[in-house]
Amino acid sequence: MSKSTISTFELFEMFPDEETARTYLEQNLWPEGPKCPVCGLGERITTRKDGFYRCNQCKEDFTVRTSTIFERSHIPLHKWIYAMYLLLTARKGISSLQLSKEIGIRQASAWFMLHRIREACGPDLKKLRGIIEIDECLVGGIEANKHEHKKLKAGRGTVGKTPVLGMRERGGRTVATPIANTDAWTVQAEIHRHVEIGSTLHTDEAGAYAGIGGIFFGHYAVNHSEGEFVRDGVTTNGVESVFAVLKRGLIGVYHHASKKHLARYIDEFTFRLNEGNVKNHTLTRLECLVSAVSGKRLTYKTLIQ
Repeated sequence: MSKSTISTFELFEMFPDEETARTYLEQNLWPEGPKCPVCGLGERITTRKDGFYRCNQCKEDFTVRTSTIFERSHIPLHKWIYAMYLLLTARKGISSLQLSKEIGIRQASAWFMLHRIREACGPDLKKLRGIIEIDECLVGGIEANKHEHKKLKAGRGTVGKTPVLGMRERGGRTVATPIANTDAWTVQAEIHRHVEIGSTLHTDEAGAYAGIGGIFFGHYAVNHSEGEFVRDGVTTNGVESVFAVLKRGLIGVYHHASKKHLARYIDEFTFRLNEGNVKNHTLTRLECLVSAVSGKRLTYKTLIQ
């Protein structure tokens, strides 16, 4: 086995069937033994057959799927693990059509499956600290690639596109989120929500960052309009590289991400940059994703409404 990754063949050897996958998930989600997802207790649990457990405290039956992204899914657990592996190891993501071919399910089921995995990739609530590079980009369809009846014909501005604010901790984590607009109030509110007071912000010269420095943050800006991209260590190149990967994935793999679901796609990309970092072993990255599945159930009704 490689020191940093495992092959698809090795993954199949580790999880050849539903039972091995179930055992792996139970060991990771319940390291101290089964716990009832209803009352949270694990003292009065009776083991039943086929992976079921009975909580004698609240009289509920449950499995490792209960209250997770796997709940009420008929897809075998070893296929779920393979799908999570593919999402983690594909730098720009994997389409629902490709996933359906890889694991032998319908494309519609693969689409729902991927969104449930993205739900587990949800944002880390810990605030960024230190030197934070901040920038924004616009995500939306390329006008020239649209059908004639779908073209907005409104120029190259923000019409029909969604602004995304990205914040990257120098040598650390990345946070990105869709925002309503790029005015100073909206942008600075997001910065205060995600960045620890006392941190140093590196931005470009956009007016949305005017006045952000002073009491709460240190603030340095590079002037992109004058061709300045790095000055004495001040740069936004790191966060711009995040947008480069995000846009290549959205355009080249997913082709289209509606405004409604865009936040989950962004969570997927930032998870790969953070807990899914390629510097970590593949199994470590997989365990990070598995540990995040609890309490993240996403129903189809919620997804499409």
